[in-house]
Amino acid sequence: MRTFRFPYLVALGVATALGWLHAQPAVEPTPLAELAQLFDAPPDDARVMMRWWWFGPQVTADGLDRDLAAMKAAGLGGVEVQPVYPLALDGDDPPTRTRPFLSPAFLDVLTHARATANDLGLRFDITLGSGWPFGGPSVAASDAAGALRIEKVPVASGARTIGLPMIGAGETLLAVYLTAGDARPAGPEAFRPVPVAESARGQLPLAAPAASPHTAWVFIGSRTGMMVKRPAIGGEGFVLDHYDRGALDRYLAAVGTPLLKALAASRPYAVFCDSLEVFGSDWTPRLLDAFQRRYGYDLRAHLPELVAGDDAASRGVRHDWGQLLTERLESEFLGPLAQWAHERDTRLRVQTYGIPPARPSSAGLVDLPEGEGAQWRTVTSVRWASSAAHVFGRPVTSSETWTWLHSPSFAATPLDIKVEADRHFLQGVTQLIGHGWPNTPAGVEWPGARFYAAAVLSDANPWWIVMPDLARYLQRSSAMLRQGTAVNDVALYLPVSDAWSRMQPGNVHLFEMLRDHVGTTLVSSLLDAGFTFDVVDDPRLQTDARIDGRELVIGKARYKAVVVPNAEIVPAQTMDLLVAFARAGGTVVATRRLPSQAPGFGATAEQHAHVAKAAASLFGGSLPGGVLVEQDSDAGARLAARVTPDVRWGNDAAALGFVHRRVGDRDVYFVANTSNRPVAAQATFRSSGSPQRWDPMSGDRMPAWSSASGDSRTVDVALAPYGAVFYVFGSSTAGPTPATRTAVAQVEACEPRAGEVDLAQGWRLAAPGTQSRTLQALTSWHEQPDLRTFSGVATYRLDVDVPQAVLAAPCGAWLDFGEGTPHAEERLTNGMRAWLDAPIRDGARVIVNGQDIGAVWAPPYRIRVGQALRKGANVIEARVGNTALNAWSARPQPDYRLLHLRYGKRFDPQDLDKVVPLPSGLIGRPRLLY
Repeated sequence: MRTFRFPYLVALGVATALGWLHAQPAVEPTPLAELAQLFDAPPDDARVMMRWWWFGPQVTADGLDRDLAAMKAAGLGGVEVQPVYPLALDGDDPPTRTRPFLSPAFLDVLTHARATANDLGLRFDITLGSGWPFGGPSVAASDAAGALRIEKVPVASGARTIGLPMIGAGETLLAVYLTAGDARPAGPEAFRPVPVAESARGQLPLAAPAASPHTAWVFIGSRTGMMVKRPAIGGEGFVLDHYDRGALDRYLAAVGTPLLKALAASRPYAVFCDSLEVFGSDWTPRLLDAFQRRYGYDLRAHLPELVAGDDAASRGVRHDWGQLLTERLESEFLGPLAQWAHERDTRLRVQTYGIPPARPSSAGLVDLPEGEGAQWRTVTSVRWASSAAHVFGRPVTSSETWTWLHSPSFAATPLDIKVEADRHFLQGVTQLIGHGWPNTPAGVEWPGARFYAAAVLSDANPWWIVMPDLARYLQRSSAMLRQGTAVNDVALYLPVSDAWSRMQPGNVHLFEMLRDHVGTTLVSSLLDAGFTFDVVDDPRLQTDARIDGRELVIGKARYKAVVVPNAEIVPAQTMDLLVAFARAGGTVVATRRLPSQAPGFGATAEQHAHVAKAAASLFGGSLPGGVLVEQDSDAGARLAARVTPDVRWGNDAAALGFVHRRVGDRDVYFVANTSNRPVAAQATFRSSGSPQRWDPMSGDRMPAWSSASGDSRTVDVALAPYGAVFYVFGSSTAGPTPATRTAVAQVEACEPRAGEVDLAQGWRLAAPGTQSRTLQALTSWHEQPDLRTFSGVATYRLDVDVPQAVLAAPCGAWLDFGEGTPHAEERLTNGMRAWLDAPIRDGARVIVNGQDIGAVWAPPYRIRVGQALRKGANVIEARVGNTALNAWSARPQPDYRLLHLRYGKRFDPQDLDKVVPLPSGLIGRPRLLY
């Protein structure tokens, strides 16, 4: 018989006061029993993975085996191999020699690492390249990333020729236009074409001498010249043209085939493509022909519209150009890359955002969509990825997590890790890819290697002693959030056509344009009103959407409302769908203005009028489902007047976030406090049945409700700083009587009230390499001269006499280390961190009378003692680990001068001015509470 988990109550013999808890059937109806079993023992495939940096790569089989074994022991689930820049010069001994990327020696250790990971049951992904984006020595100039190069050449009065700029390898002269003077023209009508042949070089003759000073605008199909970022030795070279299928095929033959051939005995779980950071890539040699076929007109004759003009025609040309870039990314790169992976019995994982200008729908072409970014109250690439997963019915959305976390390297704490992870969970992430684990080349002294832009998330950190507990929390949360289907009320329409129409050469970052277009105010308004959202775009609305009563079904996802933020250009087909949805009783909210134009250069006056008429009908009052909101901040409240919010917060809405999953007939909510202070609020959930509160930190499951409300949907949400919990609704168990409601409410919030035993004095501290001492007061190690630069695990020991009253307390006893102290958030250049000064720096394992009772590393910094205490003499130990930053601060920073001279400067260490000793050890006020 399964019961709720009150081991401390059962042991004390008071569970009979809660008899209704134990009056459950022997087998609970599915899926609650299965869900509870998964919560208790989450599957291995939900474990955290790590990006595994191979520097140089100077790796050895023994070193790789050591890393993998350490990951397995810590509860991690796998790796993504990413060979990157060297950190040390080649030495004379084999362990210090670099294995160039794709060399036989490199492929041998790759095969070895795959076999070891397989033996350990660890997932194994590989990056299809070295560094990022895809590229390297196999990429010829003719296959390199393309760019539209525009040169402005002054033409003096009376000149008979135009001096053309140099046309280099891989470049093509496209067109030349003249404009009067040297000021930027307001519109394309000021550009006068000059006849020119593609083969023209040097001086281009004019039909007549220039009557006044002019400017020649020379349009050249060129190359960005971008080189692979942070490549390993042997991985240097041009970045690939992502708009050219032939360039991709040649790259895969040169790079992908050798990698997968080396892994033929055991294919990687997935191959990986990092974020699309092909900066400046907005052209490809075959673009003009493709443009003519796609739109029926010659882009060469309209190149001036790409740089000047704000009329409908100019915006139409820019729209068509931007749209074609997106479509070529999908047809020439993402789609063929996925097909290539599938033909080789593996999956494709891609961060589908950046340049080239991927759109939200682009993520539908890959098996495992991925994003990055912890800013959960705006539109992020993580939302793009999770939205695609929801629409296409995929349970896994991964994220590159902890990039730049608490810079510099080694400063990040277990709490920092949790804080950011929760914000990824709030965006729909179900697979964390840690950024990351550095393999340390031979000869690099402790604390070891570190990637320039990331926390070190390895056992080089002394706080790693608590990593199994932290990993379990992340695994349990990830597993729960994969169950069932996502429930997001709002489809947030991203006006991609508007963004395409604003693109210009050198500025085609569609994701950034849409993120900035939507902003943070609208998203915050929706979240604070109790709604969550997916982002959608026109392909999904036009191909996967159907109307089911008052809900809009897009693929596998269902929405109660569509929000259209400040959109001017919307395809007619999309507008027609929104009108039909409103007529069926659905809700459509527009903010700031109404759509009024159809997209593209070829759009007719009738099409523009159709869009404007549909918008006027939808939002002009004739359809009750259409709502126009002048300010984004009002959108949430206006929507809540028409659609019942999924969650109504009594207070602290800005601090609280949630994710809703429906598992069979159960509703599962993940609720997280994103602030550095405790939150106590009432929350009313749009669900039914008896709620339960499942704690992913402890694994405890217990009833939940509000002591001030008779509504079973309303619960008291009490969360510590940065705390998180699951609420599971739909239990078939009958609710409690009023008497047992009171009894169980007291247990659920069972706070020690009987008394406390002060444990602030008398601790003995033993740290390796130092003299053991008895402490008069608990102070940070960095304030003690011989411990100032100590990084490691030190043991605190206290002998304490425990009275019988502690053992007899109805709520049991807790060892409490004190509260954290919140402090004001500061603006960071990159990344994030927790803004809480903890009483334990930075993680502790607690041993009572020789029994390990668990780890303490996050608020509320207390742990239930359970049966480990006994009457009379007891021994309490806290084995505390800090960060490696303190020891690092005592050592000279690495001298990379010779390294950079040998291989070129491939990285810049970050925030070295912040490498200083940090507070460490027990610095709070420990108490035994009962």
